[in-house]
Amino acid sequence: MLNKLKSLFKPIDLTKGSIWKVIVFFSIPILLSYLFQQIYTIADAAICGQYLNENQVAGVNNTGNIVFIVLQFAFGCTAGFSVITSNSVGQKNKDGIRKSFAMQIKLSLYISIILTIIACLSVNPLLKVIGLSKSTEPVQNEIYKSAYTYVLIIFIGTIAQIFYNLICSFLRSIGDSLTPLIFLIISTVLNIILDLLFIAVFKWGVSGAAIATVIAQAVSAIGCFIYTFYHFKDYRPCKADFKRNMPFMLKHLKLGLPLAFQFSILCIGLIVMQSVIVKFDTNAQGEVVVAYAQNGFGAATKLNNFLMCPFNALGTAMLSYCGQNYGANEIKRVKKGVTEAFIIGFIEYVIFAGIGLLLTINGFYLYIFYSADKINDITIHYGNMYLYCDLSLYFILGMLFILRNSLQGIGKALFPFLAGVGELVARTSICLILPPLLNGGPITIDAKANSLLGLTFADPLAWTFATSIMLYGMIKYIYKAKEKPLDMKI
Repeated sequence: MLNKLKSLFKPIDLTKGSIWKVIVFFSIPILLSYLFQQIYTIADAAICGQYLNENQVAGVNNTGNIVFIVLQFAFGCTAGFSVITSNSVGQKNKDGIRKSFAMQIKLSLYISIILTIIACLSVNPLLKVIGLSKSTEPVQNEIYKSAYTYVLIIFIGTIAQIFYNLICSFLRSIGDSLTPLIFLIISTVLNIILDLLFIAVFKWGVSGAAIATVIAQAVSAIGCFIYTFYHFKDYRPCKADFKRNMPFMLKHLKLGLPLAFQFSILCIGLIVMQSVIVKFDTNAQGEVVVAYAQNGFGAATKLNNFLMCPFNALGTAMLSYCGQNYGANEIKRVKKGVTEAFIIGFIEYVIFAGIGLLLTINGFYLYIFYSADKINDITIHYGNMYLYCDLSLYFILGMLFILRNSLQGIGKALFPFLAGVGELVARTSICLILPPLLNGGPITIDAKANSLLGLTFADPLAWTFATSIMLYGMIKYIYKAKEKPLDMKI
């Protein structure tokens, strides 16, 4: 029994075995990890929704995309760095794995310091972008204060998130997708307990929710590092592995920074979308007078993020799968893997889009996040319209995740980056142009019903534009690629 348990934690060799089985089995723990990460978010939202007032809840909900613009930069960096590790794993190069791990630790420390300083100094400017600032109007001012407090605390704890993403990306790159899940489960339970303690018992309000999240992430990161250093002794960096190696550092940055900027600029597009959402709650003078649209979209976005997890997990699995097989020069296996991933993605689309549509009936999902007094027909309308548009075209999102990570896994970071820029341009243009065009004037609380469609179709149209950009890269560098010797020397 003990041997069977140990075998579960044994890294999977992604260069061998039935392709679809390897991808599915490797992605399942990743999927569960992402689901538990969403439980993080849902726990914060649900507990805040039960114990805080409507304006405080709106403040927390408004911060999601602002927090992601920083944390997704960090996630993109670590995911990109891990491609070097995956290539070394495919080549059975233990020395290369250790050196890559050491380089990732150094770079993550530098990034943590720089990113934390920039993020903390940017809180007010970012809040202004989505229409939140100090105001004499009580509702708007309370929403602003709640958002500012929550974001600032999360940004102060940026280092915890960066190092958790680093160790998770490293473990997945060597074929271990189960260990990050175990520690994340522990961290999620801790997060829920601390949320209840800080918010319900200590009455720390929005600050309590943010502090609980940072502590839980730090515990998860520390636990994963201790396990990795103890369990994978062959990959434990020694002092020599940390020596300065500028070409090797640039090699990591070449793969990490494009993905980091891509993820961040995607969040900029979502922030622009959020700034338009706020306008549906404002009067003619530009003052926020209610939080119906913000809360409706806030809950719908959280459900949407939850339902996106299968596509995100499949994409993350393809990053390591393509990285290892490309490093092993198994180009044919890369081609077949991408094809079979598309089939898996379509099956996920049918299942999870269907689940999402069922949850929109009578706004059922809203009751997960809010107490009944915060839900009305207007809130349901805003949230449901957003979900109807996104869920109906989820299969495009699945293709986007697969292409983005597969191209990144074979070292073609330019195409995912260009796709990210394209997605930003498309989403921003649609959000800023279509709603006022359909409304026949500026958006306010009295906007026409059909003006909302200009906002809700921003996601699927942006996905379509980004996917079309990467199709060329997929054909040229995956389906038409030939096996050849790879220069992966350290």
